[in-house]
Amino acid sequence: MSEALAVVEQAKVDDLTASDLLRRARSQNAAENRAAADLLVTSARWADLHPPESTHLAAAFTTPGSEHEEPIAGEGCPLVAEFCVAELGAVLGISSTAAKKLIGHALELRHRLPRLWSQVHSGSVPAWRARSVAEATIHSVPSLTREAAGWVDDQVAAVAGRVGVAQLDRLVAEAIKRFQLAQPDRAADPDDGYLYVDPRHVTVLDQDVHFAGTIHVEADLDLADGIDLDHALSRDAATQKALGSTETLDVRRAKALGNLARTQTALDLAATAFSSGGRVADEERGGVSRPDLPNLPAAREVVLHAHFDADITDEGTVFGPTGRMENRQKLLLLEQLQSWCGDSRTEVTVKPVIDLNHNLTAPGYDIPDRIREQVILRDRTCVFPHCTRPARGCDIDHVTAYDHHAEAEGRPQPGPTQSDNLACLCRSHHRLKTFTAWRYAMTEPGVFEWTSPHGHQFRRDRDGTTPINPAEPEPPERP
Repeated sequence: MSEALAVVEQAKVDDLTASDLLRRARSQNAAENRAAADLLVTSARWADLHPPESTHLAAAFTTPGSEHEEPIAGEGCPLVAEFCVAELGAVLGISSTAAKKLIGHALELRHRLPRLWSQVHSGSVPAWRARSVAEATIHSVPSLTREAAGWVDDQVAAVAGRVGVAQLDRLVAEAIKRFQLAQPDRAADPDDGYLYVDPRHVTVLDQDVHFAGTIHVEADLDLADGIDLDHALSRDAATQKALGSTETLDVRRAKALGNLARTQTALDLAATAFSSGGRVADEERGGVSRPDLPNLPAAREVVLHAHFDADITDEGTVFGPTGRMENRQKLLLLEQLQSWCGDSRTEVTVKPVIDLNHNLTAPGYDIPDRIREQVILRDRTCVFPHCTRPARGCDIDHVTAYDHHAEAEGRPQPGPTQSDNLACLCRSHHRLKTFTAWRYAMTEPGVFEWTSPHGHQFRRDRDGTTPINPAEPEPPERP
């Protein structure tokens, strides 16, 4: 039916003149802006219906690698219950993080940027522009007070929201200065500022991987450390050339830095090998005997999980040219993997193929490594609707809860530890499943059906999330 309607609609569009198409496009854009503005109102009202029972149960953004949390909206905005966010996100087809942003922007605009909020609903400022301002005022460092946010609101509203990113940054900086929100920056002193800044750092930009399989590294070192590093790279590059390498100097220096990463820990901290009855200093590499230090491994272990499809032919096992690397969810060329494995210092572990459809079982509550690995490979990510957290960093959840008292009381175990009762859930959605009315079931290996507290149902598989029940039609507006 929908395909037939689409054909009819296409026929209508084909009959329109150029002027008619422009009028139609303008009307559709206005409707989209109205819908986005209405969605902000709906999101704010959803937040009103779900206040948290305490500040500890309020929705917040967590900072990766720390316990620090940021509120979803600024000072003066009401708090929102943590677990209400996921259902709104699932119904809208977005992640829980995106739903937090939507609710936070709505509250920020309504409570701290009221002039901009009014302009959005009058149609003079599109919702996406207003949300970009809200994002800046919510996450300003240091945080903006309600008065400072109001000042930004006045400035932006005066130009009908037409500010770019750079202008917005300047406005926020001016608000911080005008309302004296920042502590004096001693590092900004033109004479003695350098005394309060330590610029040393090493940054590995592993979020941006080049198609050639390289990443960018940048650093600021002590002068002496920098010179020593330069000499070490030059020596290693020269050694590679003497051994027959025909690669450029830049490539050889880059490889030398990788060699340092694999060996320098042992050279600096242990630098010795102990045989029975005496010390043996590694003089060839410039090592220094240190009998007071224990032996350390030659290098830090780095684990990469690479997956390639393979076919068994008469000539043997044939791998496909591209695969998937779990680390950073990147594509991987077979040639790159072969070059890494060809290094004599690389220890390669090949794990046996696990049948993802086989139902593995284990007695008791604890999950053995083999079953854990199978579930991780099967699910790939957290299996909550629209969540993309990698499975290897998730909890393994018993879909039907394990009953620790069943055996003692002579009852059958309702939630056994087996593949068809286990799923990957990130910590946030694991807590949501445990403490709220969200429920889910596995209908086949790696396929899950979720039911929200308000009865909305979603199917989650390797291809993503789709709603099971069609959306209910909106009631007709009263004249």
